[in-house]
Amino acid sequence: MPTNPQGADTSRYQFIPRVLVFLSRGDDVLLMKRAADRRVFPNLYNGLGGHVEQGESVLAAAHREVYEESGLHPTSLWLCAVAAIDTGDPAAGIVMWVFRGEADGEPASTPEGEIHWVPQSQLAELPMVEDIPTLLPRVLAMRPGDPPLWARYSYTADGELQMHFEPE
Repeated sequence: MPTNPQGADTSRYQFIPRVLVFLSRGDDVLLMKRAADRRVFPNLYNGLGGHVEQGESVLAAAHREVYEESGLHPTSLWLCAVAAIDTGDPAAGIVMWVFRGEADGEPASTPEGEIHWVPQSQLAELPMVEDIPTLLPRVLAMRPGDPPLWARYSYTADGELQMHFEPE
C-alpha cells in the first residue's frame, strides 16, 4: 500500500491550517490583545487561535488553542466560517476555520497577550487585526446550525486586504 494514498503533491498550491475562535459570555466577547513583542499583529485585538498541529483535528485544535491562550474550556464550539487566504506566496496560502462558542469563567493572560471579556458595545473602539471588524459581526450574528460563511481573502499590490464572502 502506498504511504500517500491521498495523492498529496507538494508541487501544487498548499494551505497552512489555522483556527480562530470567538467565545461569548452574555453580551461579552473574549478577545486577546496581542503582546507588543509578537511578530504577528502586535498590540492588536483578535480572537483566540493558531495553527493546527499534525495529527490533530481542526476542532481539537480550536479547543486546544482556547485552553492554551486563556485557560478556559469552551462549553460548545460551532463552525461559522472557512476562509482561504491568499498570502501572495505562489506555493502556499492559509486556510482558517472560524468557530464561535461560549465559555464561563475568568481567563488567564499568557505571554502571547492579554485576554479580555469585551462588551460588544465597545468593539468598535478597539484596534483590531484588519479582518476582525468585518468578520466578527457576521460571526456573532450566527447561531448553531447556521451554514458556515465561505470567504476568500487576498491582498492588493498596495497591501490592502480584500475580503470576499460567498454567496454575495
